Amino acid sequence: MTTVGVFDSGVGGLSVLRALRAELPQVHFVYLADNAHAPYGEQASQTVLDRALRLTERLRSEYKIDGLVVACNTATALAIDELRHTHRDLPFIGVEPALKPAAALTRNSHIGVLATRGTVHSTRFAQLLHRVTDEPQRPLHVRIQPCDGLAHAIERADPVAIRERARFHLSQLHAQEPHRPPIDTLVLGCTHYPFASNILQALCGAGVQLVDTGEAVARRTRAVLSLEAPAAGTGPGSVTLLSTGDHHPLEQAAARWLGMSAQVAAT
Repeated sequence: MTTVGVFDSGVGGLSVLRALRAELPQVHFVYLADNAHAPYGEQASQTVLDRALRLTERLRSEYKIDGLVVACNTATALAIDELRHTHRDLPFIGVEPALKPAAALTRNSHIGVLATRGTVHSTRFAQLLHRVTDEPQRPLHVRIQPCDGLAHAIERADPVAIRERARFHLSQLHAQEPHRPPIDTLVLGCTHYPFASNILQALCGAGVQLVDTGEAVARRTRAVLSLEAPAAGTGPGSVTLLSTGDHHPLEQAAARWLGMSAQVAAT
C-alpha cells in the first residue's frame, strides 16, 4: 500500500487530508500535526524551516513514506525548496494560495486573499502573485490581508474568537482601495481557513466566492505519485494521526471535520 505523509502546524491540514482521502481512498496517510509549535504563520522563517526538516526526517524514518504533502501554505512558502533539495529522492507536494483558480472564477477581476503573515511576506508568494497578475489582456486587482490570530482561533476551535478575527480581517481587507469595486472572489490562503468558511461566507455575503486548494492538491498528489484510480474491490486505505503536543484538539477536529473516530499518537 502506498503511504503518504502529510504535515501541518496543527489541525488546518485536515482540510487537505479530507480532499486527499476523497481522491485517493486506497492510500495510507500519516498526518502529523506539529501543534506544539503552532501556528507557523507567525513564526520566524528559520523556525518554520527547522520544523519542516525535522518532521520530514521523522516521517521518512518511522513510516517509510512514498511522498509528502506539505499541507501548510507557510511551510510550503518557506521550506519546500530546501526540503526538495535535502530529500531529492522523495516527491513533495506543496500548497499555495489559489490565485490561479480565483483568477479564472472572478467576474469583476477583483480578488481578496486571506493568508498568514509568513505566507504573504514570502518570496514564493510574491512570485506567484506576479505570475497571476502579469496578464496584460485581463488586469487583476488583488487585495491581500495577513490574518494574525485567525489560524490560532481555529486551532482552539473557539467560535467567538474565530468570528471576531474573521470580522476584523475582512473589514481591513474591504477597507483597502475603497474607490475600487468590491471583491467577488476570496482566496483562503491558509489550510486552517476552510474550517471557518461558514463564518467567512456569512460575513462576505453570498455574492463572494470562496476558493481553497484542497481538491487541487489532491489531484496533484495523484499525478505526482502516478497513482491510478482504485480498482473495484480495492481495500480501503487508512489514516494514522500524530501530534507533537496535546492530542485532544486533533482528535476532536478529526471527528468534527472528517467524521473520524481515531486515537492520536503523541510523538
